[in-house]
Amino acid sequence: MTTSVPADDQVRRQELTAFLRSRRERLSPEQAGLPPTGRRRTPGLRREEVAYLAGMGVTWYTWLEQGRDITVSDQVLAAIATTLRLDPYERVHLYELAGHPAPPMSRDGKAIPDAVLVMVRHLEPIPAAVINARFDLLAYNHAYEHLVGGLDDVPFEDRNLLLLMFTSPRWRARVLDWEDAATRLAGRFRAGMASHAADSSRKTLVKRLRQGSPDFVRLWEQHDVRAPENFTKRYLHPEVGLLTLDYTQLWLGERSELKLTTYTPADDETWAKVRLLRESGS
Repeated sequence: MTTSVPADDQVRRQELTAFLRSRRERLSPEQAGLPPTGRRRTPGLRREEVAYLAGMGVTWYTWLEQGRDITVSDQVLAAIATTLRLDPYERVHLYELAGHPAPPMSRDGKAIPDAVLVMVRHLEPIPAAVINARFDLLAYNHAYEHLVGGLDDVPFEDRNLLLLMFTSPRWRARVLDWEDAATRLAGRFRAGMASHAADSSRKTLVKRLRQGSPDFVRLWEQHDVRAPENFTKRYLHPEVGLLTLDYTQLWLGERSELKLTTYTPADDETWAKVRLLRESGS
């Protein structure tokens, strides 16, 4: 006699399968610290490589990725999350899909290569930040903090560009052309929803934004979608006034969902002002 699997469990396992495969395929052997192996027929890591790097059996990892009814420990999930370089939000999503309580949100992890963090620091006085596909701010430099103001005081789990754009009066006051910026951001987020339909954290974020911002509801219900684009942004800083900055997005890998964003001064006046902000530490 076979026992039927509850529909919710079946959906969760299917989502776990898709999630693990997508995260495995976006990571190259070189990025994972393995020696180059030449041309491959499929992208990313193989299952046996993930198992090796996570310190678990190939069969056990294969069964997990196939969505079989097995039990894994928090330690195993943590090892897989580290191996696949999941950011803090992806790590929580992995635990939820595996039927485990979500771990405490932490900014620590290996999602961002150390070399990128060094780059972010040394780009100053150019503001720079690393964000994920959900528009969570994972890292930023002092120049970025000076640009937007008060970000260090925001809890890590609330450092999300959508939350800040639509619910923070301080953020809104600094962003000139707010309507255009908010429309672009909402459109980019909606464009990414199709490929992340199983991500419960995105649905939770949308619910929170709907509850907290009539402007988000208005723009969200327009169903506009936007492609990634580099463009000029304007900020009004309370100390130095108008800042005109060229916004550039640089993805960290061919299949990576993390990107480095930079805000390069677009004119000599803005260059002088960002240098002044760095010197004054205001």
